[in-house]
Amino acid sequence: MTTVAALEKLLAAGHDNALLRFGLGNAHLDAGDAAQALPHLQRCVEFDPNYSAAWKLLGKAQAMLGDNDAARTAWQQGLDAARRHGDKQAEKEMTVFLRKLDKPRP
Repeated sequence: MTTVAALEKLLAAGHDNALLRFGLGNAHLDAGDAAQALPHLQRCVEFDPNYSAAWKLLGKAQAMLGDNDAARTAWQQGLDAARRHGDKQAEKEMTVFLRKLDKPRP
């Protein structure tokens, strides 16, 4: 059974929480499927708006789908969450992602 299948089985059994949704979103992103990752990551940050790693992956999924405005919003919210909790690594990563969005493309 794949990681995604195992996590989907837990979700179907009624185990719905931020960590499970984060795992599902991450597994779908690892498989290259941002569209499947997106609703899980959105639900994850609904469960826990302070989950900076989830905001980071949510922005990544949105950027992969070409929605840079939504990615920017997610990363900005993630920066706020990271700063509130002293998550320096997530703060640095999302700052870099935001800078890349601001760079003009050739």
